[in-house]
Amino acid sequence: MAIQKEYSVEEKLSSLIALQKVESKIDEIQILKGELPMEVSDLEDEIHGLNSRQTRIEEEINGIQDFINSKKEIIKEAEALIKKYEKQSENVKNSREFEAINKEIEMQQLEMKLAEKHIRDANEEIADKVVVLEKAKKNLSVKDAILNTKKGELEKIIASTEKEENYYNGLSAEARQKVDDRLLVSYDRIRENYRNGLAVVPVERDACGGCYNAIPPQRQSEIRQRKKIIVCENCGRILVDEEIFDNFELKEI
Repeated sequence: MAIQKEYSVEEKLSSLIALQKVESKIDEIQILKGELPMEVSDLEDEIHGLNSRQTRIEEEINGIQDFINSKKEIIKEAEALIKKYEKQSENVKNSREFEAINKEIEMQQLEMKLAEKHIRDANEEIADKVVVLEKAKKNLSVKDAILNTKKGELEKIIASTEKEENYYNGLSAEARQKVDDRLLVSYDRIRENYRNGLAVVPVERDACGGCYNAIPPQRQSEIRQRKKIIVCENCGRILVDEEIFDNFELKEI
């Protein structure tokens, strides 16, 4: 079984400082990207929704067109039956047969009128949906253009920072291996709590370098001794001696 090395508090603090400085560099790169990654993602989701809506409207129009075609078939069938009944009426033998044929003709005429009404209503519905579809297509075209512009901007930033970002991500992975799990969990939690991502800060001018809350002299003395991990009572950030913080120089790419 491998023996895990025990690190002194000063070594742990040095590892945390190294990790903070590396990840602050990564944060700077992310700031260059700004809101672009989120904007691109939101636009892609919106365009996916618009495409789905366009497809749905087109399917609805096709469905209505099928309905119209079925009604046109009903009209054709009714016209054929009327011709058939009219021909039969020429050979009727009594008024009862004549009335029966006339009744059938009237029924088919009503079927035709009803089918024609359904077709008119359906055509109006198609016209309304075509307007909505054209608006959806126009909106989709606009969103596509915006997305392409945003993607182009983001790709340029990524291309210009990719080497640097990969370098610092590598340093971050190395630095994380030198921080014990318990400290790493606390560090990550603190970073997530603050927009500037600062979890490890020096004492500057007798105050916390994160929230600027005053640090009592006795507390500052304990921090300078580097014998235990001390956090700011106000913001919870890990406090380190300004000297050890400033003396750590991050190796630039």
